[in-house]
Amino acid sequence: MAKGYVVEPDVGFVRELQELGGDTLKKCYQCATCSVVCPISPENKPFPRKEMIWAQWGLKDKLICNPDIWLCHNCNDCSAYCPRGAKPGEVLAAARNYSFQYYAWPKFLGKALANKKSLPWLFAVPAAIFLFLIFLGYGKTGAEPGKIVFSKFLPVLYIDAVFIPTALFAIIAFALGLKRFLTDMNGGTMPPVGAMVKSLKNVLPVILRHDKFKECTENKNRYWGHLGILYGFLGLLIVTGLVFVMMDVFHMEDPFSLINPVKILANLSALALIGGLVVVLYNRWKTRETSGLGTYYDWLFLLVLLGVALTGIFAELMRLAGIGALAYLCYYLHLICVFFLFAYAPFSKFAHLAYRTTAMAYADYIGRELPVEESEVEEKSSEEESSKE
Repeated sequence: MAKGYVVEPDVGFVRELQELGGDTLKKCYQCATCSVVCPISPENKPFPRKEMIWAQWGLKDKLICNPDIWLCHNCNDCSAYCPRGAKPGEVLAAARNYSFQYYAWPKFLGKALANKKSLPWLFAVPAAIFLFLIFLGYGKTGAEPGKIVFSKFLPVLYIDAVFIPTALFAIIAFALGLKRFLTDMNGGTMPPVGAMVKSLKNVLPVILRHDKFKECTENKNRYWGHLGILYGFLGLLIVTGLVFVMMDVFHMEDPFSLINPVKILANLSALALIGGLVVVLYNRWKTRETSGLGTYYDWLFLLVLLGVALTGIFAELMRLAGIGALAYLCYYLHLICVFFLFAYAPFSKFAHLAYRTTAMAYADYIGRELPVEESEVEEKSSEEESSKE
């Protein structure tokens, strides 16, 4: 006889999911079309049908600690084919958005990022910090008249004093949130670190190749958009590290030549990031009727990323054009966007990079089967036959 389960609906949780972008969840009548058409859902306990049930009934404990909400890559094939317009892709996105709050440390930042009314003061914090540092260093950095040098406008030492503690804070916040997330997924105990590291190695190639995005059928060009964003961002992250070493360790002076390899990598990465963002934003708008326009978290993350890229590009262009006032203004806005992106990363859509990676590694650890190509199945069968011989 099957075990009984006492359903204790959390009506407040249902309302929060609806406010976070899952406002269509009550339209679902459990036809299972979503799970059938999803190209990446496993045959055993497929998503997103069961997640739609849990969302409708307000079963927070089942939904939030479920790795499947992260194995979903928001292809929105399910939403496009849903006969009721329940938009399962948006509902799962809302569940992921709730996770950012639920696992946040400190909690108040998780709630602040979820509230549009908090945006002014969230942006005001870095704006005030950098404005104070600009006035603190003004006239003391030896800037040559008529020459635009960002490190003279705002010394590297001052920037390091802001971003190094900010990075450490974000790392600690991520570590605490992911530890709770892993513990919940594993039934209250942490899985073995060694086994998780091994699983992480298994899934990293899949993530870096964006294999799952290739399987989407409704929005095929999302693959290129997300690939541009990922590698554009990674390129700029590498550039940031290289510039830190060049200026803090080797005391090289900026601005760097346009033919400097680091500068070339920076410009190419910025263009890749902008290109990827344009593709993703266009897709959002094109499929707004069938798949939904996306959640507040989605748009905030994409627009902040776009702000980082555009202010960086325009700061460089204004410097090359010799327009000091605009160059320094763009640089100031660039620093604000970069701070917002990294300081609030554990509480924003940015966090999906860490949570989805962790969930995919955990799925590998527990042997959660995901669809594989026929060639991979044949390869595994051959390996099994060889081992038997």
